This record gives sequence, C-alpha cells and structure tokens, in this order.
Amino acid sequence: MGETKHQGPIHHKMMPQPKHWVSPIPFGLGKIKPHHFRDTMKIALDNKDNFRYATKIITQGVCDGCALGVSGLKDQTLKGPHMCTTRLNVLRLNTQPAIEEEILHADIDELRKYDSTELRKLGRIPYPLIRRKGERRFSRLTWDDAMDMIADKMKELDPKQYAFYLTSRGITNESYYVAAKVSRFLGTNHIDNASRICHSPSKTALKRSVGVGASTSNYQDWFEADVLLFWGSVASNASPVSTKYMLEAKKRGAKIIVVNPYKEPAMDKYWIPSNAESAIFGTKLADDFFQVNIGGDIAFMHGIMKQWFEMEEKEHGSAVNHQFIEEHVNGYDKLKEAVQSQSWEEIVKSSGISRERIAELAVLLANSKNAVYAWALGLTMHAFATDNISQVANLALLRGHLGRKGAGLMPFRGHSSVQGSGEMGADPFVLPGGAFDEKNIDRMEKVWGFEIPKWQGDIVGVTLENIVLPEDHERKVKLYYMSGGNFLETMPDPNFVEKALSELEIRVHQDIILNTSTLVDAKEAVIVLPAKTRYEQDGGGTSTSTERMVYFSPEITGNKNQVEEARSEWKIYVDLAKRVKPETAHLVDFKSGQEIRDEIAKANTDYDGIQHLKKRGDVFQWGGAWLCEGGVCPTPDGKGNLIPVEIPDLGKKEEQFILTTRRGKQFNSMIYKETDPFNNSERYDVLMNPEDAKEKRMVEGENIVVHNGFGVFQGKVKCADIAKGNLGVHFPEGNFLLPRGRYEKYAGIPDYNITVYVEKADRYNAKKDTKYYEKRIEDLEMEIS
Repeated sequence: MGETKHQGPIHHKMMPQPKHWVSPIPFGLGKIKPHHFRDTMKIALDNKDNFRYATKIITQGVCDGCALGVSGLKDQTLKGPHMCTTRLNVLRLNTQPAIEEEILHADIDELRKYDSTELRKLGRIPYPLIRRKGERRFSRLTWDDAMDMIADKMKELDPKQYAFYLTSRGITNESYYVAAKVSRFLGTNHIDNASRICHSPSKTALKRSVGVGASTSNYQDWFEADVLLFWGSVASNASPVSTKYMLEAKKRGAKIIVVNPYKEPAMDKYWIPSNAESAIFGTKLADDFFQVNIGGDIAFMHGIMKQWFEMEEKEHGSAVNHQFIEEHVNGYDKLKEAVQSQSWEEIVKSSGISRERIAELAVLLANSKNAVYAWALGLTMHAFATDNISQVANLALLRGHLGRKGAGLMPFRGHSSVQGSGEMGADPFVLPGGAFDEKNIDRMEKVWGFEIPKWQGDIVGVTLENIVLPEDHERKVKLYYMSGGNFLETMPDPNFVEKALSELEIRVHQDIILNTSTLVDAKEAVIVLPAKTRYEQDGGGTSTSTERMVYFSPEITGNKNQVEEARSEWKIYVDLAKRVKPETAHLVDFKSGQEIRDEIAKANTDYDGIQHLKKRGDVFQWGGAWLCEGGVCPTPDGKGNLIPVEIPDLGKKEEQFILTTRRGKQFNSMIYKETDPFNNSERYDVLMNPEDAKEKRMVEGENIVVHNGFGVFQGKVKCADIAKGNLGVHFPEGNFLLPRGRYEKYAGIPDYNITVYVEKADRYNAKKDTKYYEKRIEDLEMEIS
C-alpha cells in the first residue's frame, strides 16, 4: 500500500476565470437548471419543526448522502464550506417525527395507495410492528417479542434458508461489520449489500487488474491531471460537491472529457451554489463529450488502444509508456495482439464513435502525462461490467497513469460508506480484510473465535430467486432480514420480486421509514424494526468515502422528534445473535462502538487506525494517498495485469434500440423531484435522438410504448442529445423491461440494459392481441393524459 500520506485540504484558486463561465447573465436566468437556493429554502421549511437538530447534523455529522465524505461542512480536498442538495434532500429522514398512529395502523390497502415518496414523507417507524398472514393492518409489538419471533424462526431453519441484506442509506462501517460477523456466527454466508447493484464489478475488475478493490487515487489528483475522464458517470448529479473539484481542476489546466450515450446537461453546464463565481455565471464542466453506444464502451476503448499501437508503429514511445510496462505490467503482447486483430469497422459499429473521433481522444491521452479515470454506473450495470472496467485499467496501465500524484483509477461511488460494506465483510464473496478463501477464512476464524461456514453464499438476485425454489430444496430461502432497501424499485422484473417477497415465511424490514416493499404480504409474518439513524448511533460511527477516507461521525443529541424505541443497527444484530445462540453469543457481544472499531482494526489491517477515531473531525485514509504507489501493485508479482477481452455482441436486431436506465433528481430509488431540473424530463419520458424520432414519425410528447419479451413501458417521446439507436428511461420506472436472472459473470450485478422495440401507443395497442406474444401485465396498463 502507499507510503505517502494525504496532505489534507488545500485552498482553491480565487481568481475568476471567465473562459469557464456559461453566460455573463447572472444566475442562469432563462435557462433550464436547478434552483439550488430556492430548493434549500424549501428544505429548511420542511425541517422547521426540528431546525436546531437539522443544523447540528449539517455542521457536526458526516454526510449520509453521496460518497465524497464531507464531515460537518468540511472535507479533505478543498478548504471552505461544502453543501449540496443531495445531502439536504436526505436530511428529513433524520429529523422527521414518527408516523401518526391512525395512518400506521390503517388497513393495508389504504397504506398501499401511497407510493414510496409519499410513504417516506409520512415519518419514521415508531416501534416494532408485525402483520401476520391474513391480517389487514400492522399491530404493535414489543422488542422482545419481535426478536424472539425472528430468533425462533432462525433456530427452526437451516442457515442456508435465511439471508441478510444491507442497503446504503447511511449505514456505518460498525453496522456492516457486526452484520457480517453475526451472519457468519449464525451459520449463513447469504449476506449482501447495495454495492451488488451499483459498483461490485469495479471491485472485481480492479482486483484482477491492479490487485486492489478501491480507488487508487484521491480527489486532489483531479487538480494535477491533464485529463479528467468521466466514463458513464453523472458525478455532478450524484455528488454535486464534486463540481467544485471539477472547477478547481479546470482552473489548474485539466481538460474534462465525458463518455456517455446521453449528453447529460449536468455534466455540460452547472451552477455551483457554494462557489460565488459559479453560482452567478455558471461553469462549463465538460470540454468534450463522446456519445458512445450503450454497451459500446469496450469497442471504444479498444479503438483508443488500436490507435496507440498504430502510433507506436510510426514512432516508438509516442503513445505507450514502455518503461512503466516493462517494470510494472504483465500481458502487453497478448493485449496488443487481441486489439490489433479487431477491425476498425467492428470498433466503430459497436462504439458508435467515428475513427477520427476515437483518434482525437487517443492522441489527447497519449500526450497527457497525468490522467484520472473516473467511472460509475454507465460502466458497471452491464452483463460484461468487469470486462468494461478492466479495459479502463488497461488504458491507465499502458500510459503509466497509476500510483502517483495526478493519475489513477477511481470508481466514483454514489453512496456514503458503500465502499466500506465489502471491506467489513458484508458480502458473500469476502470477509474483512480479504476474499472468502481458505487462507482468509482461517485467519478470520482466529480473530472471531468461531468456525465460519465454508459454503459459498449467494448474491442478492440469486437469494430472491431462491425464495421460489421447491419446498424441500436446501437453499429455499424462507426468512429474509433486510436492513433498508426496496427490491421492488431496485431489482429487474419487479413483478417477480413482489411474488418472491410474498412467498417468504418471515420477512424482516429493519429501517427508518416504510417503503412499498414493506407492505407486501408474507406467508407467516412481516416484522418491521425501527432503526436509529447514523447520527443517533450509540457511540458514533464511521463511514468510508470513495477515496478511502474513513470519517468519524459523532452521536448527535438534541433530536426533538426522537423515536424512543428505535435502536442502533449493530445493537439489533448483537441482540439477535444472543437469542439464536445464547451459549456462545459472548463471541459477538459488543458493548460499544469503540469495541467494534478496535476489532475492525484487527480484522481488516487496512483499517488499522479506525480505532483512534473518537471525536468529530477525526479521519484517516487507509492505503495512503495512492494505492499501487510507484507502480507497485499488491498482486502476487507486484505487477498490474493487462486483460484482453472480446467486443461484446448485444444481439441487437436492426429495428431494435438499446435501452438504459438513468437517474433523475433522486438518491438511488428515492425520488425527490418528478421533473428533472436539468432537462425538464418527467418520470415516464423516453429520451430519444431526434433523428430516430423522425424516422419513426414520432414527435415530442407523443405517447409511445417501449416493449420486449420481458415487459412493457408506456411513456412519452422526449427528444434529447442521446446517441442514435439508444434510449434512456428513468430508474426504477424502466425496470419492468429488464429480465431477472441475467448477472455479470464475475461480480453478479444485474444487467440494467436491454434491447427493445418502440412503437406509437395507438398502433401498439391496436395490434397487441394479434401481433405480440408477451403476456399482458395489468399493473403496467396506465393511462397517460
């Protein structure tokens, strides 16, 4: 791991640079853009009943929104205060009062009239609840009765028949760690987390390419880079404070390149509210957009490499860093042979980018001493995602853009401490400090003092499928224990997911608020447990940012709307263990957050330092400023590996489109605005290239049907700057078009892209009974006025 320590926050350049302004007209008047100040005032009003506590969270807590890692109003990148609407939107989860009893205990069909946004706004879960088979409403339960029911069921079942899942809504490293330990203590390896549906392939790809499953660089490296490349990432929407870093990088000379099928307006122009210059005049973020086809990223990267190899034939060293490769990289000749065997015709067709444009980016990167490669869900949510990201690593390795200031590989995480989830072992493929392999199992058995089950646990998607296995199957999941999450709105094929959830014998929802999945029936009982928020966690808690900074967030007192019966998540897991296995439960009996951090430091040696985080502002970065420092990778031979892959065939027919899902103004599946403030698109709008619309004789706002053999989506045409032959719909609304059971072969992420047909709504509905064979899904038959 790296020797060099992070230098801490630096001053940003004060001098205005008009060349980066969007317009001299102040505050973007007349333009389609978010209204940050207006939104902030609205959020302040929403929290007026608990304003003092809300202020304490903002000024003392570590952000439970994105994974940038802002502590109070400060971070480790730039000096000065940092604030964004993502954080403010999540704020109400922590300040709101409990749900009113007459609503909470209403008939279940009354509750089912609310969507997830409306359920969220009802307030917090006040006390343990149960709804048994056949019951029409939730009734109150004592904690003892609730935990005994769960424990008694677990004692009845084979450990392969129950599973745990943890989402990323502000859950701390301590809770991830205790959940990981308790699940193994109880005998199950079925434990998974929210990174399975966002960044799990980043970890698998980086492990095989450079030996680490985390960002090798930090945000300050953006300021030293010649090129900052965002691949399939809308960083400005997911993590708005990152726009301050982008502006600083541009002021210091970096070029920002965005590779994405849709020219996302938020990556084009942005008004940064906490920077006076940008708040008034706006900032042009991207210097160039490369609008690649959905699924065409591998071909595009192969085109860049092919161009480099052609440049090398003319002049040795003009594109490839031979010294770095000789000293630090394996597999050069095999990669070169694989890339050169591909034709330009194949590369251009798959990528959708012309040879001339590919050459432009290839030359820019070849002439760049420093480059940071950042990516997000546009690369990870594919059936070949690990291969996607291995090709990004290939680019960095060929140029020597690794392990030093101004260069590196950065999986751009979307949620606070989701980086820590796998590092704490809340993942079927890992244990703290390493993989789920014989060597690490032996090591962790010594740390934990009990035997770890040796069978391979299942990922979340397979766990859901296992619920509907035959009754006598040894892996039929009968109890699912979920800390947060709403699979109805995050997984493909929501109809199947609802069926699976309803076939569980007992389903446990440990959460702050209700969501639509909480209201689904179960064969025996649905049990709901009220969790404390991050800021109420006994003894405080830690979270890990994208750049591997581990921040301490203190317990914040003074909540006027305190939910008296809510409990810290790690404490609930400890309580469960005591009830299932009382004889040996002393092995998992943590008395304080400090005890957990002391053990984490031993269980995952990268985290040696977490035990010293005790007060507000405490932070350390595991691995140092750069992983693979000096080009030395933590692989068996210390070298990075170039990985040759095939260009994937998406099986797209001539008349089909490739569809992907995108986020609007939302935090994962939690929607905060029905209309996207960056492009005015509504939740059922279908982003379509104007030329495609013209060829289909479709016009803006026209009702259309997007369909395939898996589902039907009824929406409206929204002409947008998206690559021809590609469509964009919102997540989770578009998930009905996605099939279950298609997983990335290495990381197990579901595939969130699919081939589809598009037709005018009247034509589709007229011919539906005679022409189409897919079954009609009543829930999706909706009127569009």
